[in-house]
Amino acid sequence: MTKEELEKVRDWANERLAKGEEPPWGWFQLMKLREVLDQMLAGMNATRTVNSLEREQQRGRHLRLVGSTDQQDNVQHHSDIEPVQLPT
Repeated sequence: MTKEELEKVRDWANERLAKGEEPPWGWFQLMKLREVLDQMLAGMNATRTVNSLEREQQRGRHLRLVGSTDQQDNVQHHSDIEPVQLPT
């Protein structure tokens, strides 16, 4: 949803609340809706969108696999481990 659509829904909820004709359960649901919409809109205002130029620059940047520098041959093997005795 776009910011404008969220604002329209919030305005609708505010209008319903302002009328004062909602039953208690409906009022509670509208209040929850308004609070969530306020938080979503605040989050949208706090973040910036990536413009198309930045997207083009980021296309060249991506994660890549690299070879491991860990030497598996240096791992100490434990061949002297005693077998576990299970109760009979």
